[in-house]
Amino acid sequence: MPHDPLTRSLACGQFGPDGGADTRNGCEEYDAGQAARSAAVARTSAQWRRSWDFADPEPLSADAGWEAEADRWTRELADNGIEHAAFVTAGGDDAMVDLVARGAGTFLGLAAMADPFAPGAAQEFENAVARGLRGLKLFAPLASSRMDDPAAYPVWDVASRNNVPVLIHFGHCGSAGGIAQNAYSNPASLERAAKRYPEVTFVIPHFGIQHVQEVLFLMWACPNVVVDTSGSNQWVRYMAHRLTLEDLFRRFYETMGSERILFGSDSSWFPRGFARRYLVDQLRICWEMGMPAAGLQQIFGGNAARLLKLDGWRPASAGP
Repeated sequence: MPHDPLTRSLACGQFGPDGGADTRNGCEEYDAGQAARSAAVARTSAQWRRSWDFADPEPLSADAGWEAEADRWTRELADNGIEHAAFVTAGGDDAMVDLVARGAGTFLGLAAMADPFAPGAAQEFENAVARGLRGLKLFAPLASSRMDDPAAYPVWDVASRNNVPVLIHFGHCGSAGGIAQNAYSNPASLERAAKRYPEVTFVIPHFGIQHVQEVLFLMWACPNVVVDTSGSNQWVRYMAHRLTLEDLFRRFYETMGSERILFGSDSSWFPRGFARRYLVDQLRICWEMGMPAAGLQQIFGGNAARLLKLDGWRPASAGP
């Protein structure tokens, strides 16, 4: 069974300034066993793509270069009427700065690091913000300690001083065969830090994955914690109780309000490009819930525009 091209390094993204597959980091750089596990579950990944009517990812090319793929994203966004897109990983902050510059006002970027507890992490983040990056992306399961460890306070200090958000992935990590859970993957570990830094917005993607209960109570305790809706959210199929995407929207909307929910597409590869299917499904759910236009505008643009400081941005109609 061939290696699934979707399973790449969990700590990096698509683009690198030198182009080619060698800059995109195969999953074996994180865990040599992941390559074998990925091959074993490639059939499952292919079935998932079929269920969403997604084409298989194109092979990574060492000749095309990152600029060609970035320009392809520019065209993809224009074709879908998208004014801005926030990229959360790009193979390093230098690559992200180059990508944002290439996007000429359309692309926004976040800094990313493997471990906020590493020496120099705070200065690295400070430098990234000074170069125009608008927040920080972390993977809690890949870190060397819990997110409430005081050793990360210097990183949160940078976010506080610069008024930028921090996006932290909790829960299972990677495609099938990845990390199911570990000592650092539970979002409940964020509470002490979130309360110490009430001015910092902490974003938890994918509704918190398998930790929905913990995320809801964390949001109850910490008004500065919000969620995003990104991806297929197929993880609901693995919960012990029945749970649907509509259930998630209803529970978070009814308890936390539309101002604490952000749409995310989790778009990544071509030829799929922008994962419009996710947008359509999520909009349908919100419309059928009877959500007012103001709430739709917050979830599907306004909240992200506020966090990413898109001054002057105005929403288009959110109606069907």
